[in-house]
Amino acid sequence: MATYNPERKFEVRVHELEYRMDGAESWGVTIFQPEGDGPFPALLDVHGGAWNRGDRTADEVMNRALAASGMVVAAIDFRLAPAHPYPAQVQDVNLATRWLKAHAAEFNADPDTIGGMGCSSGGHTLMLSAMRPADARYAALELPEAAGTDASVAYTVCCWPVLDPYARYLYAQESNNERLAASSEAYFLDQEAMKEGNPQHILERGETIVMPPTLIIQGTRDDNVPLSIPQRFETAYQAAGGDIQVEYFPDQIHGFGNMPGPESDRAIGMIKAFIARRLAPAGAPA
Repeated sequence: MATYNPERKFEVRVHELEYRMDGAESWGVTIFQPEGDGPFPALLDVHGGAWNRGDRTADEVMNRALAASGMVVAAIDFRLAPAHPYPAQVQDVNLATRWLKAHAAEFNADPDTIGGMGCSSGGHTLMLSAMRPADARYAALELPEAAGTDASVAYTVCCWPVLDPYARYLYAQESNNERLAASSEAYFLDQEAMKEGNPQHILERGETIVMPPTLIIQGTRDDNVPLSIPQRFETAYQAAGGDIQVEYFPDQIHGFGNMPGPESDRAIGMIKAFIARRLAPAGAPA
């Protein structure tokens, strides 16, 4: 199994590849690969954009920093609303997780150490895939080279995540944020889907799910995700027996981790430390 020491430093090589093709369409992945002896642990990055916007370059600040500490990071593009409503993005993340496991050795990575990082709506998508890695709807896209492989991950890192899309939809309506409300409607189509594909409600319904160790990074001045969402999720995750750590960053706004500066550095440092603890050999000091 790959080991991870977040204090190490590596040069990073970048590959641009395709991980999924469907007829004339394809979806890309950027691989940030440390140059050095491996194998290295691996991380799948799922960008945000209210399910309707954004691309795999969105989290480059964090992805490069994590790769430079000795981690193979795979940042993916995926289908977006309104052309592709729920659960299309979860299907793509499920497929990408299996793809990364199947191809890890090509990037000097260890498939048994793959975790996930999702930002904003990407945090929602990642958590749904991680909670339901074998869900028949989410695993509907075939990947012959990964037959028998599921989309489970060793841990999740959720940065300013939308872990309750229904509550966020109501918040957007109450705050007259028509753009956010419309984005939710374009992806989920109706409120019932917002409640069904909802990590918070999944916990409250008591569904049988997988609960990987989870870190949440949240700014307290985030006008996109109200603090009640991570607060309620932490309580529900712990009550269900999950291992969760929530770190609040005073006065920080939505997406601050990708804005270079002291608070971004501090958030990245916490992510590195969390991953190091999750991947530490059995019996190693916490």
